[in-house]
Amino acid sequence: MLIVEDDPALRTQMTWAFEQYEPVPAADRESALAQVRRHRPAVVTMDLGLPPRPDDPSEGFRLLQEILSAAPDTKVIVLTGQNDHQNALQAIALGAYDFYAKPFQPEILALIIERAFRLHELQAENKRLQSAQRSGPLGELLTRDPQMLKACATVEKVATTNATVMLLGESGTGKELLARAVHALSARREARFVPINCAAIPENLLESELFGYEKGAFTGATKQTPGKIETAHRGTLFLDEIGDLPAALQAKILRFLQGRTIERLGGREEIAVDVRVVCATHQDLGAMIGEGRFREDLYYRLAEIVVAIPPLRERKGDAALLAHAFVRQYAEEQKRGTLTLLPETLAALEAHPWNGNVRELQNYTKRAVIMADGTLLRAADFGLEPAKSHDEVPTLRQVRDDAERDAVVRVLSRVNGNMSRAAELLGVSRPTLYDLLNRFGLKELQR
Repeated sequence: MLIVEDDPALRTQMTWAFEQYEPVPAADRESALAQVRRHRPAVVTMDLGLPPRPDDPSEGFRLLQEILSAAPDTKVIVLTGQNDHQNALQAIALGAYDFYAKPFQPEILALIIERAFRLHELQAENKRLQSAQRSGPLGELLTRDPQMLKACATVEKVATTNATVMLLGESGTGKELLARAVHALSARREARFVPINCAAIPENLLESELFGYEKGAFTGATKQTPGKIETAHRGTLFLDEIGDLPAALQAKILRFLQGRTIERLGGREEIAVDVRVVCATHQDLGAMIGEGRFREDLYYRLAEIVVAIPPLRERKGDAALLAHAFVRQYAEEQKRGTLTLLPETLAALEAHPWNGNVRELQNYTKRAVIMADGTLLRAADFGLEPAKSHDEVPTLRQVRDDAERDAVVRVLSRVNGNMSRAAELLGVSRPTLYDLLNRFGLKELQR
């Protein structure tokens, strides 16, 4: 623990009072910063009035910002005078953990310090756990959604095979992240992962990008150049936005998938290529096949395994989960210390449709971390309107009652009010069913 205090007697008193925390004393801003860089203390107590102008808090505010910039996870407890409430609030806005007025009572200050140490320890443990979770190929993908977890489980299962994988999902849902996981979990992980976006390259250049070309094949072809497919030999080729592949190239890709050989533009020699293909698209390939814009035989070659990735708006709870992770990431990058998402902010994040999915949320969060004035992130920092009813969080009892009510109404409608049959289908006794009707005010449904 670092104790920043310019009064020698008080500094000595605090060093004795809190010796269990291995206190390191400092009398001014420069010596305090030197100790922060040397010891990286978990907790700092500091007076705002520091030399050379002890009556002016500006030196203390400057030190506070420098400490949090050098050690963002450090918990800073500001000690203020009895009438310095405004300065204390400003210190909290700049990132201080807590404040306490002088003259202090050692017992109360000890409780604040102990709580600060405990919070620092919990946050450090949380970081260690997150680091351990991120160690695998799918570690960067945060989710609690059953459908997204199912997609991850499918990726893990098929990665060890050579099956061609098709990833279906809206833009920004993480298709390339899953494609890279397929490669990283496969026996080809030591070879190259070669991505190519079929929608980002003009049609007249895409063929040469995929298949390569011989010297003199066209104007400007001054040397023999292998294409993406050949470059991915013994590795994985990721064809992103496969739905935008031109019709002429669809036939050539199909021929490659059937024979596993290619010919460079301007060449006549067949080149054998051992490559695993993963593709992705946000388009409805079934509808495109019906319209004649995508070859059905190519679809079946590419879709040996299909993995559907749900959009963020359908992943209940994931917006808040990801927002917390992105806030930590960008706060560390921007040296903002610890930032907190308010409950109403989380409600606004969960209510937003996120048409751009995780990529959009990531951009909004970076903006919020940069734009926020203090340590509390509000909906306005994200450019969002507050949710209309952020306080109305349902209890588990309310959720269970709603589900039971819906089940009773649905079953009674199906059996046309026959109580015996309804009780049998619901798996309850008739008296229990009558009790449910009374509780939910549904007596009119019984016959």
